Amino acid sequence: MLSHEAVWAAIDALAERRRLTPSGLARKSGLDPTTFNKSKRVTSVGRARWPSTESIAKALRSTNTTLDEFMALVSRNKAQSRNRTGPVSYRSAVGRAVPVIGMAQAGVGGFFDDGGYPTGQGWDEIRFPSDEPDSVYALEVSGDSMLPLYRQGDIIIVAPGASTRKGDRVVVKTMAGEVMAKVLARKTTTQIELISLNPEHHNRQLKLGDVEWMARIMWASQ
Repeated sequence: MLSHEAVWAAIDALAERRRLTPSGLARKSGLDPTTFNKSKRVTSVGRARWPSTESIAKALRSTNTTLDEFMALVSRNKAQSRNRTGPVSYRSAVGRAVPVIGMAQAGVGGFFDDGGYPTGQGWDEIRFPSDEPDSVYALEVSGDSMLPLYRQGDIIIVAPGASTRKGDRVVVKTMAGEVMAKVLARKTTTQIELISLNPEHHNRQLKLGDVEWMARIMWASQ
């Protein structure tokens, strides 16, 4: 299981690698300068607080750090906090294993149930640095329909069971097998309206009966 200490220590190590303070890393990432400060690591009643997945994702992108590299830092600090010696593989020791599939494959039948959850076996896996109880899985972006936010090869983590609201980034699969990532603009009892991430692609309006499932994007590794 992940620990607060190991994740925050990994953020500190990431900043140090770039010769930055935690505040400098936050500024470089476009965040409030206090985001990674020690005062933000506990609540007002003294309980340990997790950094948000969005803030971690921005820090990784601003420092050109992969999720794998960050998980290795978490693993190292987790091992040190337990006074262990020797290397620890992030793949076996840190985070949760979640299934990953390409966006193109996601449109093919047989990979998901009608709720948008992966089915069957033989999926590839990645490690996701979270203890969140919601069921999640990963999609690997292909093509340019999600530019400029997501590029080909980026990994997005989606949660079919998470509630959605206006402004959320979502992945939608239609009954016809089309898979798209867009911004949810409006949802009624009969239809949804979606805004395209890429201005070269059209916005969409879909009847709910034409939607097989919709999942909220929780994380992006870029």
